[in-house]
Amino acid sequence: MFALLLCMTLLPWASASRSETTAAAASSSGTSETLIAALGQPAPARTPFAEARFLKVLDKPLVVSGELAWLGGDQLQRRVDHPNQETASIANGEVTLQRAGKSARTFSLSHAPQLQVLLDSFVALLSGDGSRLQQAFNISQTGQASGAWTLTLTPRDAKVAKTVASIVIDGEGKQPRCMQMQEADGDLAIDLLGPLADKMPTQPTRASLQALCQGAH
Repeated sequence: MFALLLCMTLLPWASASRSETTAAAASSSGTSETLIAALGQPAPARTPFAEARFLKVLDKPLVVSGELAWLGGDQLQRRVDHPNQETASIANGEVTLQRAGKSARTFSLSHAPQLQVLLDSFVALLSGDGSRLQQAFNISQTGQASGAWTLTLTPRDAKVAKTVASIVIDGEGKQPRCMQMQEADGDLAIDLLGPLADKMPTQPTRASLQALCQGAH
C-alpha cells in the first residue's frame, strides 16, 4: 500500500543493482539521465497532489488530496487533507502512519525490502540522479526536457515487479504533471501534481485523468 503513497510519486529509490545493458539501452539511458538531472531539486521540496485510486473491488475510485514533501535524504512525507486527515512519513529507516484521533503506527523498512527499493529510487528521482534510478528501473522516455515528456519506469527486481508493474510520469520542462502507478494486480493510482491537482474531476475516470496527464503533449 505505501508504495502508492510514495508515488508522486513520484516514485521512488535503488537498492537493486544491475549494470549490464545493451548499447541501445545505454543510449536511451543517456537521454533519460539528462531529463532526470533537470528534474532534480533542493530539499525541502513540496507539491500539492490529488490522487484517484482505481481498485478492482470498487465501482468508484478512491479520491484523496493533500501535499507531498521530500525533506532531504530518505525523508519523505505524504499528508492527506481531504476527505480525512492522515500523514504517512518515512525517516531514519522507519515508516510512520498517523491518522487524526488515533495513535501513530510505525514499522521498520527492513520488514519491507521492496519499499526500500522504491524509496531509494524515489529519492534518486527527486535529487536528479538518473544513473542511480536506472539501477532499480528500466527507463524509457518520449519527448524532451525542453517540452512535454513521458518517463516510463519498469522495475528490474522481480520481487518489486510482483507489486508494481510500472510507473509512468508525465511532465513538461522541469515540472512533473502527474504520475500513474500500475500495480501488478490490475489496480491503478493516478496522482495529479502541482497546479494540475486542482483539476481533479468530481467523478474521475481513467480516461479523463490520462487525458489531463497528457494535456501538454
